[in-house]
Amino acid sequence: MLLYLHIPFCDSKCHYCAFNSYTDRFHLKKEYMKALEKQLKFELEKNMGENQFLQTVFIGGGTPSTVKIEDYENIFKLINKYKTKDTEITTECNPNSASLKWLQGMKDYGVNRISFGVQSFDDNKLKKLNRAHNSKGAISAIQNASCIGFNRINCDIIYGVEGDSFDSLKDDFDTIFSLPINHISAYSLTLEEGTKFFNKSEIKIDDEELSYKIFNYLEENGFSQYEISNFSKTKDDESKHNFGYWQHKNYIGVGAGAVGCVNKVRYYPNKLIEKYISNPCEYEIEHLSDEDVIIEKVLLGLRCSNGFNINILDDNQKIKVKDLIENQKLIIKDDNIYNKNFLLADELALYILE
Repeated sequence: MLLYLHIPFCDSKCHYCAFNSYTDRFHLKKEYMKALEKQLKFELEKNMGENQFLQTVFIGGGTPSTVKIEDYENIFKLINKYKTKDTEITTECNPNSASLKWLQGMKDYGVNRISFGVQSFDDNKLKKLNRAHNSKGAISAIQNASCIGFNRINCDIIYGVEGDSFDSLKDDFDTIFSLPINHISAYSLTLEEGTKFFNKSEIKIDDEELSYKIFNYLEENGFSQYEISNFSKTKDDESKHNFGYWQHKNYIGVGAGAVGCVNKVRYYPNKLIEKYISNPCEYEIEHLSDEDVIIEKVLLGLRCSNGFNINILDDNQKIKVKDLIENQKLIIKDDNIYNKNFLLADELALYILE
Protein backbone atom coordinates (compact mmCIF):
# COMPACT_ATOMS: atom_id res chain seq x y z
CA MET A 1 0.00 0.00 0.00
CA LEU A 2 1.12 3.54 -0.82
CA LEU A 3 0.20 6.64 1.19
CA TYR A 4 -0.08 10.24 -0.01
CA LEU A 5 -0.54 13.20 2.39
CA HIS A 6 -1.50 16.62 1.03
CA ILE A 7 -0.43 19.87 2.73
CA PRO A 8 -2.36 22.69 0.97
CA PHE A 9 -0.48 25.73 2.32
CA CYS A 10 1.96 27.88 0.32
CA ASP A 11 3.88 31.10 1.00
CA SER A 12 3.02 32.29 -2.51
CA LYS A 13 1.04 30.94 -5.45
CA CYS A 14 3.25 30.13 -8.42
CA HIS A 15 1.88 31.44 -11.71
CA TYR A 16 1.86 27.95 -13.28
CA CYS A 17 0.48 25.97 -10.33
CA ALA A 18 -2.94 24.28 -10.53
CA PHE A 19 -2.53 22.15 -7.40
CA ASN A 20 -4.94 22.63 -4.50
CA SER A 21 -3.06 25.18 -2.39
CA TYR A 22 -3.79 28.36 -0.44
CA THR A 23 -1.76 31.39 0.60
CA ASP A 24 -4.45 32.91 2.85
CA ARG A 25 -5.42 30.10 5.25
CA PHE A 26 -2.37 29.95 7.51
CA HIS A 27 -4.54 30.48 10.62
CA LEU A 28 -6.09 27.06 9.93
CA LYS A 29 -2.83 25.08 9.95
CA LYS A 30 -3.21 23.49 13.40
CA GLU A 31 -6.86 22.61 12.83
CA TYR A 32 -5.97 21.21 9.43
CA MET A 33 -3.23 18.96 10.81
CA LYS A 34 -5.67 17.61 13.43
CA ALA A 35 -8.18 16.84 10.66
CA LEU A 36 -5.40 15.22 8.62
CA GLU A 37 -4.56 13.03 11.61
CA LYS A 38 -8.22 12.04 11.95
CA GLN A 39 -8.55 11.01 8.31
CA LEU A 40 -5.17 9.25 8.32
CA LYS A 41 -6.17 7.14 11.33
CA PHE A 42 -9.50 6.28 9.68
CA GLU A 43 -7.90 5.32 6.35
CA LEU A 44 -5.12 3.23 7.86
CA GLU A 45 -7.53 1.27 10.06
CA LYS A 46 -9.90 0.79 7.12
CA ASN A 47 -7.39 -0.20 4.44
CA MET A 48 -4.43 -1.82 6.19
CA GLY A 49 -4.88 -5.48 6.99
CA GLU A 50 -2.96 -7.47 9.57
CA ASN A 51 0.73 -7.74 8.70
CA GLN A 52 0.27 -5.23 5.87
CA PHE A 53 2.76 -2.38 5.66
CA LEU A 54 3.26 0.87 3.79
CA GLN A 55 5.68 0.52 0.90
CA THR A 56 5.94 4.28 0.41
CA VAL A 57 4.77 7.55 1.97
CA PHE A 58 4.75 10.84 0.07
CA ILE A 59 4.04 14.22 1.71
CA GLY A 60 3.23 16.76 -1.00
CA GLY A 61 1.39 19.98 -1.57
CA GLY A 62 1.21 22.83 -1.51
CA THR A 63 4.32 23.18 0.55
CA PRO A 64 4.85 20.74 3.45
CA SER A 65 7.69 22.89 4.82
CA THR A 66 5.26 25.74 5.60
CA VAL A 67 3.90 23.64 8.50
CA LYS A 68 5.95 23.58 11.71
CA ILE A 69 7.85 20.38 12.30
CA GLU A 70 6.14 19.87 15.69
CA ASP A 71 2.73 19.71 14.00
CA TYR A 72 3.76 16.53 12.17
CA GLU A 73 4.47 14.54 15.36
CA ASN A 74 1.11 12.76 15.62
CA ILE A 75 1.06 12.09 11.87
CA PHE A 76 4.32 10.18 12.08
CA LYS A 77 3.19 8.32 15.19
CA LEU A 78 0.40 6.85 13.09
CA ILE A 79 2.68 6.16 10.11
CA ASN A 80 5.27 4.43 12.30
CA LYS A 81 2.79 1.64 13.13
CA TYR A 82 2.74 0.62 9.48
CA LYS A 83 6.24 1.28 8.17
CA THR A 84 9.25 -1.01 7.87
CA LYS A 85 12.95 -0.30 7.51
CA ASP A 86 12.42 -0.41 3.73
CA THR A 87 9.53 2.07 3.56
CA GLU A 88 10.38 5.01 1.31
CA ILE A 89 9.22 8.24 2.96
CA THR A 90 9.44 11.38 0.82
CA THR A 91 8.57 14.95 1.63
CA GLU A 92 8.43 17.88 -0.74
CA CYS A 93 9.69 21.25 0.47
CA ASN A 94 10.61 24.69 -0.79
CA PRO A 95 14.05 26.19 -0.23
CA ASN A 96 12.73 29.33 1.51
CA SER A 97 10.86 27.40 4.23
CA ALA A 98 12.97 24.24 4.59
CA SER A 99 15.00 25.47 7.54
CA LEU A 100 17.78 23.43 9.10
CA LYS A 101 15.47 22.70 12.05
CA TRP A 102 12.65 21.56 9.75
CA LEU A 103 14.93 19.32 7.69
CA GLN A 104 16.48 17.77 10.81
CA GLY A 105 13.01 17.21 12.27
CA MET A 106 11.88 15.36 9.16
CA LYS A 107 15.02 13.23 9.24
CA ASP A 108 14.35 12.40 12.90
CA TYR A 109 10.77 11.39 12.04
CA GLY A 110 12.11 8.86 9.54
CA VAL A 111 11.89 10.72 6.22
CA ASN A 112 14.55 9.23 3.93
CA ARG A 113 13.93 11.07 0.66
CA ILE A 114 13.50 14.79 0.08
CA SER A 115 12.27 16.71 -2.95
CA PHE A 116 13.10 20.39 -3.43
CA GLY A 117 10.82 22.57 -5.54
CA VAL A 118 13.66 24.59 -7.05
CA GLN A 119 12.36 25.01 -10.65
CA SER A 120 15.38 27.12 -11.68
CA PHE A 121 18.67 28.55 -10.42
CA ASP A 122 18.09 31.70 -12.48
CA ASP A 123 16.79 34.47 -10.19
CA ASN A 124 15.03 36.31 -13.03
CA LYS A 125 13.19 33.15 -14.07
CA LEU A 126 12.24 32.46 -10.46
CA LYS A 127 10.64 35.90 -10.24
CA LYS A 128 8.75 35.29 -13.49
CA LEU A 129 7.39 32.04 -12.03
CA ASN A 130 6.57 33.84 -8.74
CA ARG A 131 8.77 31.54 -6.67
CA ALA A 132 9.47 32.61 -3.09
CA HIS A 133 13.20 31.74 -3.05
CA ASN A 134 16.37 32.66 -4.91
CA SER A 135 19.19 30.60 -6.33
CA LYS A 136 21.49 31.07 -3.34
CA GLY A 137 18.76 29.90 -0.95
CA ALA A 138 18.08 26.82 -3.05
CA ILE A 139 21.73 25.78 -3.09
CA SER A 140 22.04 26.33 0.66
CA ALA A 141 18.91 24.27 1.43
CA ILE A 142 20.11 21.35 -0.70
CA GLN A 143 23.53 21.42 0.95
CA ASN A 144 21.90 21.53 4.40
CA ALA A 145 19.82 18.45 3.59
CA SER A 146 22.92 16.57 2.50
CA CYS A 147 24.87 17.60 5.60
CA ILE A 148 22.04 16.38 7.83
CA GLY A 149 22.26 12.97 6.19
CA PHE A 150 19.71 12.86 3.38
CA ASN A 151 21.28 10.78 0.61
CA ARG A 152 18.24 10.68 -1.68
CA ILE A 153 17.57 14.22 -2.89
CA ASN A 154 15.38 15.28 -5.80
CA CYS A 155 15.40 18.65 -7.54
CA ASP A 156 12.41 19.89 -9.58
CA ILE A 157 13.17 21.94 -12.69
CA ILE A 158 10.70 23.59 -15.09
CA TYR A 159 11.63 24.19 -18.73
CA GLY A 160 9.88 25.53 -21.79
CA VAL A 161 9.34 28.95 -20.21
CA GLU A 162 9.62 32.14 -22.30
CA GLY A 163 13.32 33.05 -22.45
CA ASP A 164 14.55 29.48 -21.95
CA SER A 165 17.25 28.15 -24.24
CA PHE A 166 19.32 25.00 -24.10
CA ASP A 167 22.28 27.05 -22.82
CA SER A 168 20.28 28.63 -19.99
CA LEU A 169 18.84 25.26 -18.97
CA LYS A 170 22.28 23.70 -19.25
CA ASP A 171 23.39 26.18 -16.57
CA ASP A 172 20.60 24.93 -14.31
CA PHE A 173 21.58 21.31 -14.81
CA ASP A 174 25.29 22.06 -14.38
CA THR A 175 24.44 23.57 -11.00
CA ILE A 176 22.56 20.37 -10.11
CA PHE A 177 25.54 18.25 -11.16
CA SER A 178 27.69 20.20 -8.70
CA LEU A 179 25.31 19.44 -5.82
CA PRO A 180 24.55 16.20 -3.89
CA ILE A 181 21.46 15.45 -6.00
CA ASN A 182 20.71 12.00 -7.40
CA HIS A 183 17.24 12.55 -8.87
CA ILE A 184 15.85 15.21 -11.21
CA SER A 185 12.23 15.89 -12.11
CA ALA A 186 12.30 18.07 -15.23
CA TYR A 187 8.84 19.26 -16.22
CA SER A 188 7.83 21.02 -19.39
CA LEU A 189 5.67 24.03 -18.54
CA THR A 190 1.95 23.43 -19.00
CA LEU A 191 -0.66 26.20 -19.06
CA GLU A 192 -3.43 24.99 -16.75
CA GLU A 193 -6.85 26.52 -16.30
CA GLY A 194 -7.16 28.60 -13.15
CA THR A 195 -3.51 29.69 -13.13
CA LYS A 196 -2.12 33.15 -13.90
CA PHE A 197 -0.27 31.74 -16.92
CA PHE A 198 -3.36 30.10 -18.45
CA ASN A 199 -4.22 32.87 -20.91
CA LYS A 200 -0.61 33.81 -21.63
CA SER A 201 0.32 31.48 -24.47
CA GLU A 202 3.46 33.53 -25.15
CA ILE A 203 4.94 32.35 -21.81
CA LYS A 204 5.28 28.77 -23.06
CA ILE A 205 7.82 27.46 -25.54
CA ASP A 206 6.70 24.44 -27.58
CA ASP A 207 10.01 22.98 -28.68
CA GLU A 208 10.26 19.20 -28.89
CA GLU A 209 13.88 19.49 -29.98
CA LEU A 210 14.66 21.28 -26.70
CA SER A 211 13.22 18.33 -24.76
CA TYR A 212 15.42 15.88 -26.65
CA LYS A 213 18.51 18.03 -26.03
CA ILE A 214 17.74 18.13 -22.30
CA PHE A 215 17.15 14.37 -22.13
CA ASN A 216 20.42 13.66 -23.96
CA TYR A 217 22.38 16.08 -21.78
CA LEU A 218 21.09 14.50 -18.58
CA GLU A 219 21.90 11.03 -19.92
CA GLU A 220 25.44 12.15 -20.83
CA ASN A 221 25.89 13.32 -17.25
CA GLY A 222 24.77 10.13 -15.54
CA PHE A 223 21.02 10.69 -15.11
CA SER A 224 18.96 7.99 -16.79
CA GLN A 225 15.40 8.73 -17.88
CA TYR A 226 12.88 6.28 -16.43
CA GLU A 227 9.73 8.37 -16.98
CA ILE A 228 8.89 11.25 -19.28
CA SER A 229 9.87 13.82 -16.61
CA ASN A 230 12.04 11.80 -14.19
CA PHE A 231 15.74 11.00 -14.19
CA SER A 232 17.92 9.21 -11.64
CA LYS A 233 21.58 8.34 -11.17
CA THR A 234 20.87 4.70 -10.26
CA LYS A 235 17.91 2.31 -10.09
CA ASP A 236 17.88 2.73 -6.30
CA ASP A 237 17.50 6.50 -6.72
CA GLU A 238 14.21 6.18 -8.61
CA SER A 239 10.99 7.20 -6.84
CA LYS A 240 9.34 4.02 -5.58
CA HIS A 241 6.21 6.01 -4.78
CA ASN A 242 5.75 7.26 -8.33
CA PHE A 243 6.42 3.79 -9.70
CA GLY A 244 3.60 2.54 -7.49
CA TYR A 245 1.19 4.92 -9.21
CA TRP A 246 2.40 3.88 -12.65
CA GLN A 247 1.95 0.20 -11.75
CA HIS A 248 -1.60 0.96 -10.61
CA LYS A 249 -0.96 -0.13 -7.02
CA ASN A 250 -3.48 0.76 -4.30
CA TYR A 251 -2.83 4.09 -2.63
CA ILE A 252 -4.41 5.97 0.26
CA GLY A 253 -4.97 9.70 -0.24
CA VAL A 254 -5.21 11.92 2.83
CA GLY A 255 -5.83 15.68 2.91
CA ALA A 256 -7.77 18.45 1.18
CA GLY A 257 -7.27 17.88 -2.52
CA ALA A 258 -5.64 14.47 -2.19
CA VAL A 259 -6.75 11.48 -4.26
CA GLY A 260 -6.85 7.87 -3.15
CA CYS A 261 -7.53 4.67 -5.09
CA VAL A 262 -8.09 1.31 -3.41
CA ASN A 263 -9.48 -1.78 -5.15
CA LYS A 264 -10.67 0.19 -8.20
CA VAL A 265 -12.47 2.79 -6.08
CA ARG A 266 -11.03 6.28 -6.47
CA TYR A 267 -11.97 8.85 -3.85
CA TYR A 268 -11.57 12.61 -3.51
CA PRO A 269 -11.64 14.35 -0.09
CA ASN A 270 -13.00 17.92 0.07
CA LYS A 271 -10.67 20.46 -1.58
CA LEU A 272 -11.84 23.44 0.48
CA ILE A 273 -9.86 23.51 3.72
CA GLU A 274 -12.77 24.63 5.91
CA LYS A 275 -15.02 21.83 4.63
CA TYR A 276 -12.23 19.31 4.98
CA ILE A 277 -11.59 20.33 8.59
CA SER A 278 -15.28 19.98 9.47
CA ASN A 279 -15.47 16.46 8.00
CA PRO A 280 -12.14 15.00 6.85
CA CYS A 281 -13.57 11.54 6.19
CA GLU A 282 -16.17 12.74 3.67
CA TYR A 283 -15.32 12.39 -0.01
CA GLU A 284 -16.63 11.82 -3.51
CA ILE A 285 -16.35 8.31 -4.95
CA GLU A 286 -15.53 7.12 -8.46
CA HIS A 287 -15.77 3.43 -9.40
CA LEU A 288 -13.28 2.34 -12.04
CA SER A 289 -14.26 -0.30 -14.59
CA ASP A 290 -11.88 -2.97 -15.83
CA GLU A 291 -11.62 -0.97 -19.05
CA ASP A 292 -10.67 2.18 -17.09
CA VAL A 293 -7.84 0.28 -15.40
CA ILE A 294 -6.54 -1.10 -18.71
CA ILE A 295 -6.55 2.37 -20.27
CA GLU A 296 -4.62 3.82 -17.33
CA LYS A 297 -2.10 0.95 -17.33
CA VAL A 298 -1.39 1.53 -21.03
CA LEU A 299 -1.19 5.33 -20.73
CA LEU A 300 1.06 5.21 -17.66
CA GLY A 301 3.11 2.24 -18.85
CA LEU A 302 4.06 4.01 -22.07
CA ARG A 303 5.20 7.10 -20.15
CA CYS A 304 7.77 5.20 -18.09
CA SER A 305 10.18 2.28 -18.10
CA ASN A 306 7.58 0.08 -16.38
CA GLY A 307 5.69 -0.69 -19.59
CA PHE A 308 2.60 -2.92 -19.52
CA ASN A 309 1.70 -6.57 -20.14
CA ILE A 310 0.34 -7.23 -23.62
CA ASN A 311 -2.17 -9.74 -22.26
CA ILE A 312 -4.34 -6.99 -20.75
CA LEU A 313 -5.30 -5.97 -24.31
CA ASP A 314 -7.99 -7.36 -26.60
CA ASP A 315 -7.13 -9.01 -29.92
CA ASN A 316 -7.56 -5.84 -31.98
CA GLN A 317 -5.33 -3.85 -29.62
CA LYS A 318 -2.68 -6.58 -29.72
CA ILE A 319 -2.60 -6.32 -33.53
CA LYS A 320 -1.93 -2.57 -33.23
CA VAL A 321 0.84 -3.18 -30.70
CA LYS A 322 2.50 -5.74 -32.98
CA ASP A 323 2.30 -3.19 -35.81
CA LEU A 324 4.13 -0.66 -33.62
CA ILE A 325 6.73 -3.29 -32.70
CA GLU A 326 7.33 -4.05 -36.40
CA ASN A 327 7.77 -0.31 -37.01
CA GLN A 328 10.29 -0.18 -34.14
CA LYS A 329 8.16 2.16 -32.01
CA LEU A 330 7.72 -0.35 -29.19
CA ILE A 331 9.72 -3.25 -27.76
CA ILE A 332 8.34 -6.56 -26.46
CA LYS A 333 10.12 -8.69 -23.88
CA ASP A 334 8.52 -11.57 -21.97
CA ASP A 335 5.04 -10.33 -22.96
CA ASN A 336 5.80 -6.87 -21.57
CA ILE A 337 5.56 -3.85 -23.87
CA TYR A 338 8.09 -1.03 -23.51
CA ASN A 339 8.18 2.40 -25.12
CA LYS A 340 11.41 3.63 -26.72
CA ASN A 341 10.40 7.30 -26.75
CA PHE A 342 8.37 8.62 -23.80
CA LEU A 343 7.52 11.85 -25.65
CA LEU A 344 5.38 9.76 -28.02
CA ALA A 345 3.51 8.04 -25.16
CA ASP A 346 0.15 9.78 -25.59
CA GLU A 347 0.20 9.39 -29.37
CA LEU A 348 1.01 5.66 -29.14
CA ALA A 349 -1.59 5.06 -26.43
CA LEU A 350 -4.27 6.79 -28.51
CA TYR A 351 -3.44 4.57 -31.50
CA ILE A 352 -3.61 1.38 -29.42
CA LEU A 353 -6.77 2.22 -27.49
CA GLU A 354 -8.96 4.01 -30.05
